Amino acid sequence: MNLGAFGVLTRLGRDEEERVLITDLAGLGFRRPVVALAMTVFMLSLGGIPPTAGFMGKVYVFGVALQAGYVPLVVVGVLNSVISVFYYLRVTVAMYMDEPQGEPAPVVWAPPAALAVVVALALTIWWGVSAQDLLAFAEKSVRGLF
Repeated sequence: MNLGAFGVLTRLGRDEEERVLITDLAGLGFRRPVVALAMTVFMLSLGGIPPTAGFMGKVYVFGVALQAGYVPLVVVGVLNSVISVFYYLRVTVAMYMDEPQGEPAPVVWAPPAALAVVVALALTIWWGVSAQDLLAFAEKSVRGLF
């Protein structure tokens, strides 16, 4: 999800600038709907919204912390997750609800960059949907080490 989000942002930079502003994302949902959909999935995953990898990661981390008795830490983590959703949804709202300002920069997607974003998108969704299978595979791998 991180690699996918940063992959999209690097392709949206203007004149090879390293920074992309929220205003650069305005109207992206209408200009480039597939790119905006991928970015939306990455933002939702970063916020921990199901059925994405970010949600399952937070469920497992918070579950283990609860079992270990770190309730205050879990409360802080959940509050941070709720606050972070506000910032991630700001990006999504800008892509679909804001009018673009100025002329959008042309976006050229080289095949390796497009493939990287597609793979990141597929894994973000797949790991969210089949996290139990992935966890079982990881446990089996770790047991083999001991």
